Amino acid sequence: MRKLTYFIACSLDGFIGDPSGDGSAMVAFVDEAYLDFLKSEYPETLPTHGRRQLGCDDLENKRFDTVIQGRGSYDLALKEGITSPYAHMREYVASRTLTESPDPNVEIIGDDLVARVRELKAEDGGLDIYLCGGSQIAGELLDEIDELVIKSYPIVYGTGMPMFGSGLAITEFTLDGVRTFGNGAVVRTYSRKR
Repeated sequence: MRKLTYFIACSLDGFIGDPSGDGSAMVAFVDEAYLDFLKSEYPETLPTHGRRQLGCDDLENKRFDTVIQGRGSYDLALKEGITSPYAHMREYVASRTLTESPDPNVEIIGDDLVARVRELKAEDGGLDIYLCGGSQIAGELLDEIDELVIKSYPIVYGTGMPMFGSGLAITEFTLDGVRTFGNGAVVRTYSRKR
């Protein structure tokens, strides 16, 4: 069974972006040591165009071969003219409003996201599944999330888009590891307590 991992950046107060969802303030904390960590441990989480700019387009996928993102996350790429932001993986976009994919590499999931994710998790072989964002689909998929990788940055938004954008029951996870960086970033990994 493949795992669904919510790999997400957030502020110290648990927001993945300001009230409009803009998380660009966190980009300032991506320094060389932190980028080296991402390239060595989670290379597939770097978007394809970013990998090209960094000269590391040849990195192999280590953990994930599939990405799921919400419409809001996908729109960030579309606004830049990028229709396949993770071309090095199978790409799915959860959207009830985007009915047709602008790219043959991107499949739109319009209905029953949970059922589709369960199908992907049940596939034989392959690597795990990267839940890229956003807040609403993370809330919808909370029962399916097997692992959290939370990249916390030393900023406070005060208000904004929460990590999970829906009313939820208490769900427990077990801390597996913590990694700290000189730039103040902390990466915590949790497994779902079942």
